[in-house]
Amino acid sequence: MKRIIALMLALLMVGAVMAACGNSNNTATTETKAADSKDTKTVDASKDLANVTSKGKLVVGITDFEPMDYQKDGQWIGFDADMAKAFAKSLGVEVEFVEIDWDNKILELDGGTIDCVWNGMTLTEEVTSAMLCSDPYCNNAQVVVVNKDVADKYATADACKELSFAVESGSAGQEQAEANGFKFTEVKDQATALMEVASGTCNAAIIDSLMAGAMIGEGTGYAQLTYTVSLNSEEYGVGFRKGSDLTAKCNEFFASAKADGSMAEIAKTYGVQEALIK
Repeated sequence: MKRIIALMLALLMVGAVMAACGNSNNTATTETKAADSKDTKTVDASKDLANVTSKGKLVVGITDFEPMDYQKDGQWIGFDADMAKAFAKSLGVEVEFVEIDWDNKILELDGGTIDCVWNGMTLTEEVTSAMLCSDPYCNNAQVVVVNKDVADKYATADACKELSFAVESGSAGQEQAEANGFKFTEVKDQATALMEVASGTCNAAIIDSLMAGAMIGEGTGYAQLTYTVSLNSEEYGVGFRKGSDLTAKCNEFFASAKADGSMAEIAKTYGVQEALIK
Protein backbone atom coordinates (compact mmCIF):
# COMPACT_ATOMS: atom_id res chain seq x y z
CA MET A 1 0.00 0.00 0.00
CA LYS A 2 2.79 2.42 0.90
CA ARG A 3 4.44 1.74 -2.44
CA ILE A 4 1.17 2.47 -4.28
CA ILE A 5 0.68 5.75 -2.38
CA ALA A 6 4.28 6.78 -3.05
CA LEU A 7 3.85 6.00 -6.74
CA MET A 8 0.65 8.06 -6.91
CA LEU A 9 2.34 10.99 -5.19
CA ALA A 10 5.24 10.80 -7.63
CA LEU A 11 2.88 10.81 -10.60
CA LEU A 12 1.04 13.83 -9.18
CA MET A 13 4.35 15.71 -8.77
CA VAL A 14 5.40 14.93 -12.34
CA GLY A 15 2.04 16.17 -13.60
CA ALA A 16 2.39 19.39 -11.62
CA VAL A 17 5.88 20.00 -13.00
CA MET A 18 4.70 19.37 -16.57
CA ALA A 19 1.76 21.71 -16.08
CA ALA A 20 4.06 24.37 -14.70
CA CYS A 21 6.41 23.98 -17.67
CA GLY A 22 3.46 24.21 -20.02
CA ASN A 23 2.26 27.40 -18.38
CA SER A 24 5.80 28.83 -18.43
CA ASN A 25 6.13 28.15 -22.16
CA ASN A 26 2.74 29.68 -22.87
CA THR A 27 3.66 32.75 -20.85
CA ALA A 28 6.98 33.07 -22.64
CA THR A 29 5.26 32.78 -26.01
CA THR A 30 2.72 35.41 -25.04
CA GLU A 31 5.44 37.73 -23.76
CA THR A 32 7.47 37.21 -26.93
CA LYS A 33 4.47 38.01 -29.10
CA ALA A 34 3.77 41.08 -27.00
CA ALA A 35 7.39 42.17 -27.30
CA ASP A 36 7.37 41.58 -31.06
CA SER A 37 4.15 43.56 -31.35
CA LYS A 38 5.64 46.37 -29.30
CA ASP A 39 8.85 46.45 -31.36
CA THR A 40 6.97 46.56 -34.66
CA LYS A 41 5.88 50.08 -35.48
CA THR A 42 4.61 51.86 -38.51
CA VAL A 43 6.35 55.11 -39.38
CA ASP A 44 4.19 57.67 -41.16
CA ALA A 45 6.77 58.95 -43.66
CA SER A 46 4.51 61.80 -44.78
CA LYS A 47 5.09 63.35 -41.34
CA ASP A 48 8.87 62.92 -41.25
CA LEU A 49 9.53 66.65 -41.46
CA ALA A 50 7.13 67.39 -38.59
CA ASN A 51 8.66 64.59 -36.50
CA VAL A 52 12.21 65.82 -37.11
CA THR A 53 11.19 69.37 -36.20
CA SER A 54 9.35 68.14 -33.12
CA LYS A 55 12.28 66.16 -31.74
CA GLY A 56 14.73 68.88 -32.74
CA LYS A 57 17.19 66.62 -34.57
CA LEU A 58 17.80 64.84 -37.86
CA VAL A 59 19.16 61.31 -37.28
CA VAL A 60 21.52 60.35 -40.10
CA GLY A 61 22.68 56.78 -40.77
CA ILE A 62 26.34 56.54 -41.84
CA THR A 63 29.43 54.31 -41.89
CA ASP A 64 33.13 55.14 -41.58
CA PHE A 65 33.78 56.20 -45.18
CA GLU A 66 36.45 58.81 -45.87
CA PRO A 67 36.09 61.37 -47.48
CA MET A 68 32.29 61.29 -47.08
CA ASP A 69 31.79 60.42 -43.39
CA TYR A 70 34.65 59.83 -40.96
CA GLN A 71 35.77 60.86 -37.48
CA LYS A 72 38.36 63.39 -36.42
CA ASP A 73 38.88 64.34 -32.78
CA GLY A 74 35.71 62.47 -31.92
CA GLN A 75 33.56 64.40 -34.40
CA TRP A 76 32.04 63.19 -37.65
CA ILE A 77 33.29 65.17 -40.63
CA GLY A 78 33.49 64.66 -44.40
CA PHE A 79 31.64 65.95 -47.42
CA ASP A 80 28.41 64.12 -46.64
CA ALA A 81 28.66 64.82 -42.90
CA ASP A 82 29.13 68.55 -43.48
CA MET A 83 26.30 68.65 -46.00
CA ALA A 84 24.01 66.79 -43.57
CA LYS A 85 24.88 69.33 -40.87
CA ALA A 86 24.02 72.18 -43.22
CA PHE A 87 20.74 70.51 -44.21
CA ALA A 88 19.77 70.03 -40.57
CA LYS A 89 20.58 73.69 -39.91
CA SER A 90 18.31 74.69 -42.80
CA LEU A 91 15.51 72.78 -41.06
CA GLY A 92 16.26 74.51 -37.76
CA VAL A 93 17.38 71.30 -36.00
CA GLU A 94 20.56 69.58 -34.81
CA VAL A 95 22.10 66.57 -36.53
CA GLU A 96 22.83 63.21 -34.90
CA PHE A 97 25.02 60.67 -36.68
CA VAL A 98 24.40 56.97 -36.09
CA GLU A 99 26.91 54.42 -37.35
CA ILE A 100 24.91 51.59 -38.91
CA ASP A 101 25.52 48.15 -40.37
CA TRP A 102 25.40 49.00 -44.08
CA ASP A 103 23.71 45.72 -44.90
CA ASN A 104 20.80 46.73 -42.62
CA LYS A 105 20.36 50.31 -43.85
CA ILE A 106 16.85 49.71 -45.23
CA LEU A 107 15.70 48.02 -42.01
CA GLU A 108 17.12 50.88 -39.93
CA LEU A 109 15.32 53.42 -42.09
CA ASP A 110 11.97 51.65 -42.25
CA GLY A 111 12.08 50.93 -38.52
CA GLY A 112 12.43 54.62 -37.69
CA THR A 113 15.86 54.26 -36.05
CA ILE A 114 17.23 56.84 -38.49
CA ASP A 115 15.63 59.56 -40.62
CA CYS A 116 17.86 59.13 -43.67
CA VAL A 117 20.90 57.36 -45.10
CA TRP A 118 23.56 59.88 -46.13
CA ASN A 119 26.82 58.09 -46.76
CA GLY A 120 28.01 58.13 -50.34
CA MET A 121 25.15 55.78 -51.14
CA THR A 122 25.08 54.42 -54.68
CA LEU A 123 21.67 54.68 -56.30
CA THR A 124 21.32 50.99 -57.10
CA GLU A 125 18.05 49.34 -58.09
CA GLU A 126 17.80 47.85 -54.59
CA VAL A 127 18.17 51.27 -53.00
CA THR A 128 15.81 53.17 -55.29
CA SER A 129 13.12 50.48 -54.98
CA ALA A 130 13.25 50.53 -51.18
CA MET A 131 13.79 54.25 -50.50
CA LEU A 132 12.64 57.63 -51.77
CA CYS A 133 15.97 59.08 -52.85
CA SER A 134 17.18 62.61 -53.38
CA ASP A 135 18.45 63.95 -56.66
CA PRO A 136 21.94 62.54 -57.36
CA TYR A 137 24.76 64.84 -56.27
CA CYS A 138 28.05 63.00 -56.96
CA ASN A 139 29.48 60.76 -59.66
CA ASN A 140 31.37 57.66 -58.56
CA ALA A 141 32.63 54.24 -59.67
CA GLN A 142 33.60 50.95 -58.07
CA VAL A 143 37.33 50.31 -58.48
CA VAL A 144 39.67 47.40 -57.83
CA VAL A 145 42.37 48.07 -55.21
CA VAL A 146 45.57 45.97 -55.16
CA ASN A 147 49.18 46.29 -54.07
CA LYS A 148 51.26 48.50 -56.34
CA ASP A 149 53.81 45.79 -57.09
CA VAL A 150 51.18 43.63 -58.85
CA ALA A 151 48.95 46.35 -60.30
CA ASP A 152 50.14 45.86 -63.90
CA LYS A 153 48.82 42.27 -63.83
CA TYR A 154 45.25 43.32 -62.99
CA ALA A 155 44.29 46.03 -65.46
CA THR A 156 41.10 44.28 -66.62
CA ALA A 157 38.13 42.68 -64.90
CA ASP A 158 38.94 39.30 -66.47
CA ALA A 159 42.47 39.36 -65.09
CA CYS A 160 41.05 40.03 -61.61
CA LYS A 161 39.05 36.78 -61.55
CA GLU A 162 41.97 34.93 -59.93
CA LEU A 163 42.04 37.33 -56.96
CA SER A 164 40.33 37.00 -53.58
CA PHE A 165 38.41 40.18 -52.74
CA ALA A 166 37.22 41.95 -49.60
CA VAL A 167 33.97 43.91 -50.06
CA GLU A 168 31.66 45.82 -47.77
CA SER A 169 28.59 43.71 -47.03
CA GLY A 170 25.52 44.93 -48.92
CA SER A 171 27.49 47.49 -50.91
CA ALA A 172 27.78 48.39 -54.58
CA GLY A 173 31.24 46.82 -54.36
CA GLN A 174 29.70 43.47 -53.43
CA GLU A 175 27.22 43.87 -56.28
CA GLN A 176 30.10 44.29 -58.73
CA ALA A 177 31.98 41.33 -57.26
CA GLU A 178 28.92 39.15 -57.81
CA ALA A 179 28.32 40.52 -61.32
CA ASN A 180 31.90 39.74 -62.34
CA GLY A 181 32.04 36.31 -60.71
CA PHE A 182 34.82 37.28 -58.29
CA LYS A 183 35.65 35.32 -55.13
CA PHE A 184 34.98 37.59 -52.18
CA THR A 185 34.64 37.90 -48.41
CA GLU A 186 32.09 40.29 -46.89
CA VAL A 187 33.42 42.72 -44.27
CA LYS A 188 31.93 45.47 -42.11
CA ASP A 189 32.84 48.50 -44.24
CA GLN A 190 35.13 49.77 -47.00
CA ALA A 191 37.82 50.83 -44.51
CA THR A 192 38.00 47.22 -43.30
CA ALA A 193 38.22 46.03 -46.91
CA LEU A 194 41.35 48.15 -47.38
CA MET A 195 42.85 46.76 -44.18
CA GLU A 196 42.32 43.23 -45.48
CA VAL A 197 44.36 44.02 -48.59
CA ALA A 198 47.09 45.84 -46.66
CA SER A 199 47.45 42.92 -44.24
CA GLY A 200 47.52 40.36 -47.06
CA THR A 201 44.37 38.56 -45.89
CA CYS A 202 42.80 39.30 -49.28
CA ASN A 203 44.45 40.05 -52.62
CA ALA A 204 42.20 42.94 -53.51
CA ALA A 205 39.21 45.08 -52.53
CA ILE A 206 36.41 46.81 -54.39
CA ILE A 207 35.66 50.28 -53.04
CA ASP A 208 34.29 53.64 -54.18
CA SER A 209 36.63 55.65 -56.40
CA LEU A 210 36.12 58.70 -54.17
CA MET A 211 37.35 56.74 -51.17
CA ALA A 212 40.25 55.31 -53.17
CA GLY A 213 41.32 58.82 -54.16
CA ALA A 214 41.33 59.95 -50.54
CA MET A 215 42.76 56.93 -48.73
CA ILE A 216 45.32 55.12 -50.89
CA GLY A 217 48.53 56.05 -52.68
CA GLU A 218 51.37 58.46 -51.90
CA GLY A 219 50.92 60.56 -48.77
CA THR A 220 48.23 58.29 -47.26
CA GLY A 221 48.22 55.49 -44.73
CA TYR A 222 48.04 53.00 -47.62
CA ALA A 223 50.92 54.20 -49.79
CA GLN A 224 51.57 50.62 -50.97
CA LEU A 225 48.10 50.30 -52.51
CA THR A 226 46.69 51.58 -55.79
CA TYR A 227 43.57 51.08 -57.86
CA THR A 228 43.39 49.72 -61.38
CA VAL A 229 40.20 48.96 -63.27
CA SER A 230 36.88 50.79 -62.86
CA LEU A 231 34.06 48.26 -62.88
CA ASN A 232 31.14 50.66 -63.47
CA SER A 233 29.90 54.23 -63.23
CA GLU A 234 27.32 55.34 -60.69
CA GLU A 235 25.77 58.21 -58.76
CA TYR A 236 25.30 59.03 -55.08
CA GLY A 237 22.03 60.07 -53.45
CA VAL A 238 20.48 60.48 -49.99
CA GLY A 239 17.88 57.89 -48.99
CA PHE A 240 14.64 58.63 -47.11
CA ARG A 241 11.60 56.50 -46.32
CA LYS A 242 9.13 55.89 -49.12
CA GLY A 243 6.69 58.81 -49.08
CA SER A 244 8.91 60.97 -46.86
CA ASP A 245 8.32 64.72 -47.13
CA LEU A 246 11.99 65.24 -46.18
CA THR A 247 13.07 64.23 -49.70
CA ALA A 248 11.64 67.33 -51.36
CA LYS A 249 13.23 69.48 -48.64
CA CYS A 250 16.60 67.86 -49.32
CA ASN A 251 16.30 68.52 -53.06
CA GLU A 252 15.46 72.16 -52.34
CA PHE A 253 18.52 72.34 -50.08
CA PHE A 254 20.77 70.82 -52.77
CA ALA A 255 19.53 73.31 -55.36
CA SER A 256 20.18 76.21 -53.01
CA ALA A 257 23.64 74.89 -51.99
CA LYS A 258 24.64 74.57 -55.65
CA ALA A 259 23.34 78.05 -56.48
CA ASP A 260 25.13 79.84 -53.63
CA GLY A 261 28.36 77.85 -54.04
CA SER A 262 28.34 76.33 -50.55
CA MET A 263 28.22 72.76 -51.88
CA ALA A 264 31.29 73.39 -54.04
CA GLU A 265 33.15 74.94 -51.11
CA ILE A 266 32.49 71.94 -48.88
CA ALA A 267 33.47 69.61 -51.72
CA LYS A 268 36.83 71.41 -52.11
CA THR A 269 37.54 70.89 -48.42
CA TYR A 270 37.49 67.13 -48.98
CA GLY A 271 38.84 67.00 -52.54
CA VAL A 272 35.65 65.75 -54.19
CA GLN A 273 34.76 68.85 -56.22
CA GLU A 274 35.41 67.12 -59.56
CA ALA A 275 32.85 64.44 -58.72
CA LEU A 276 29.98 66.86 -58.13
CA ILE A 277 27.09 66.61 -60.56
CA LYS A 278 26.77 70.05 -62.03
